Amino acid sequence: MTAKSFTITVDGQALEVEAGTTLLEACRTIGSDQPTLCYLETLTPVNVCRVCVVEVEGSRTLVPSCSRAAEEGMVVHTDSDRVRHSRKVVFEFLASSVDLSLVSDDTRSWMSRYGCQPDRFGPPSPPVTDRDKRHAGHHHPPSPAVAETVRQPVKVDNHLYVRDYSKCILCYKCVSACGDDAQNTFAISVAGRGFDARISTEFDTGLTDSACVFCGNCVGVCPTGALMFRSEHELRQAEMWEESRQTVTRTVCSYCGVGCNLDLHVQDNRIVKVTSPADHSVTHGSLCIKGRFGYEYVQELGDLASTPIDEVLRRARAKA
Repeated sequence: MTAKSFTITVDGQALEVEAGTTLLEACRTIGSDQPTLCYLETLTPVNVCRVCVVEVEGSRTLVPSCSRAAEEGMVVHTDSDRVRHSRKVVFEFLASSVDLSLVSDDTRSWMSRYGCQPDRFGPPSPPVTDRDKRHAGHHHPPSPAVAETVRQPVKVDNHLYVRDYSKCILCYKCVSACGDDAQNTFAISVAGRGFDARISTEFDTGLTDSACVFCGNCVGVCPTGALMFRSEHELRQAEMWEESRQTVTRTVCSYCGVGCNLDLHVQDNRIVKVTSPADHSVTHGSLCIKGRFGYEYVQELGDLASTPIDEVLRRARAKA
């Protein structure tokens, strides 16, 4: 054991960790991966989803494992009745008010593991036409007969990505990626309070009138599909999005000499979206507008615009 390391106990197992290690990192070293929604290795923890909470002996409250640093002699319980109940209720509240249809398989397995029953809060309330105009304390209280939801129409106001805030869990990942963790544009933040809190631009201006530079880094970190490539959204609407038929090819962006890595997602000979590996030393998952969205020239040069996908996208853009 070095001078900068010490021992903690996780679920009865003694574990040597270095100073500054979070409880989540410590748990992962022994294969105990806690549920997370708002956490991402490339972003500063914001502690908002609360599904990663663990029980620390001597602590009055459950603590977020993603940001709580380990301390010498800590005794941590990751699967106690208290922890399981807390995680179950958090997942149920989210699922009762937010559309979680596109969350990861890991999230689905966690919800099943904790026996979540969001339907016990009642059927969902009808969608709100313009939720952005609501102000805390200035609307009628919700009916107890239904579960209040954040459902609203999808915002389709540009050709690059769409915003479906019916799926937004306010994990803050997009805000962090737009801020000093990555892009430093600060185009978006959380507006409103309580249940009326939502992601918004300054003074709720349109994206094209805001500080947004359309880098799409917010899309890259969204865990629920609230932010999505417009091409993916349109193909899903046409029931043509099939990840099982897609191939992913890693390449280097050709627009400049920085060396950003790109993962090209291809279906039926068409690039349907572009991502970047989070563990790459240059990008850490971030890209600029050209790297993430500037791939249409590939289709034109390759003369591939002949698949059903192309027709779906052409018609969708013609309606816009």
